[in-house]
Amino acid sequence: MNTQRFFAIAFLTVLFSACTPEVGSDAWCVHMKEKPKGDWTANEAGDYAEHCLL
Repeated sequence: MNTQRFFAIAFLTVLFSACTPEVGSDAWCVHMKEKPKGDWTANEAGDYAEHCLL
C-alpha cells in the first residue's frame, strides 16, 4: 500500500510541476499578471518585481 501511495504522490508532483512556467520567464510574468494580487505569495511578489518589472 505504501508503494502505491509513493508512486501516486510522485506522479502528481511531476504532473503539476510540469504545468508551471519557469519563474522569470515571459509566460510566468503573464501568468502572474492574470493571477489576483491577493493570491500572490511574498516570494512570488518579490520574483515578479525582480524579473518582470526591472
